[in-house]
Amino acid sequence: MNPPSQHHTRRKESAFARVLKARRGKRGALIPLLQQSQGIFGYLPEDALTRIARALSLSPAEVYGVATFYGQFRLFPAGRHLITVCHGTACHVASAERISETIGRLLKINPGATTPDRRFTLQHVACLGCCSLSPVMMINADVYGRVAPAGIPAILERYR
Repeated sequence: MNPPSQHHTRRKESAFARVLKARRGKRGALIPLLQQSQGIFGYLPEDALTRIARALSLSPAEVYGVATFYGQFRLFPAGRHLITVCHGTACHVASAERISETIGRLLKINPGATTPDRRFTLQHVACLGCCSLSPVMMINADVYGRVAPAGIPAILERYR
């Protein structure tokens, strides 16, 4: 994967600076600011967390605590393809753990991790809202229902 161009990096930095300025010192701005920042960078870089803390007069530990509490936030870049495995009740009963284990074994990563080539990131969620299709996983916006461990290699191959 090619590194981002300097122009692309400057555009992101400029957008981040505008977001910080617009929310500087506003009570209740932390979560929206984290969301906007992740939208700009694709994750929450350490420098962004530090600058958010300063802009909101919070300690870096407070900002980091919120960023790590909510599953929607990532502290590291995600892979090109985000694999989301549902672990809600219906999927859990339908062996979601076996789905996650199979994906982890095939890609050699744990939940929350990204493959070294940054092609895939594996994450768990509490519910994808597709209970009648359990167990369910998504890759990017593609939903796969009634997934069986034996079918996972073929699904992953579509994204290689």
